[in-house]
Amino acid sequence: MAFPKDSVPRPQGPALSPLASLIFASRWLQLPLYLGLIVAQGVYVWHFLVELWHLVEAAFGHQPALQALVTSIGYKPGVEIVALNETVIMLVVLALIDVVMISNLLIMVIVGGYETFVSRLNLHTHPDQPEWLGHVNASVLKVKLGLSIIGISSIHLLKTFINAANYDTKVLMWQTIIHVAFLASAIAIAYTDRLLHVSHEKH
Repeated sequence: MAFPKDSVPRPQGPALSPLASLIFASRWLQLPLYLGLIVAQGVYVWHFLVELWHLVEAAFGHQPALQALVTSIGYKPGVEIVALNETVIMLVVLALIDVVMISNLLIMVIVGGYETFVSRLNLHTHPDQPEWLGHVNASVLKVKLGLSIIGISSIHLLKTFINAANYDTKVLMWQTIIHVAFLASAIAIAYTDRLLHVSHEKH
C-alpha cells in the first residue's frame, strides 16, 4: 500500500519511561503562550480597524478623528492640524503597515513555533498551507523572525524621519543605532545558520 510522502508510518520505538514522558509532555505548557498570542493578534486587528476608521472619518472632515490621528502618529502636544494632509496620511498608512507586519510576525511565531516546538499541525494536505511552513525549523524560524523585525524597525524609522520635527535628535540617533544593531544581528544569525548548514552537508 502506498502512502503519501508526509504520511509514511514511522517505526515504533521502545516506550518512554515515565520521566521521559513527563519531560516530553511539558512542551504543552507552551500552548497557553500561543493562545495568548492569538488574543494579542485580535487586539492588533481591533487597533488596525480603529485607526482605519479614524482615517476614513478624517478624510470627510471629522475633526475629532483627525485629532486622534495626529495624537497617535506622534505630533507634539499643541500642534493644530485643521485638515488631513499628505504627511498625516503617509504617517497613518505607515502605522497601518506597521500593524500588518507585526501581525505577520505574530502568525509566524504562532504557527511556526507551535509546529516546531509543540506538535504537528498536519497541514500538508491543506490548500492554504503557507509556503514557508513546508520547510520550517528552529533555525529557519529564527532567521525569518530576524528579517521580520528588521522590516518592522525600518517602518518605525521611516515614520520617525518623516515626522522628524516632532522628535528630539537623541531619539533619531538611537532609533538609527538600534536599527543598525538589528541589521547586524540578522546578518550574524543568517551567516551562522549558513555555516551550520554547510557543516551539516559535509557530514
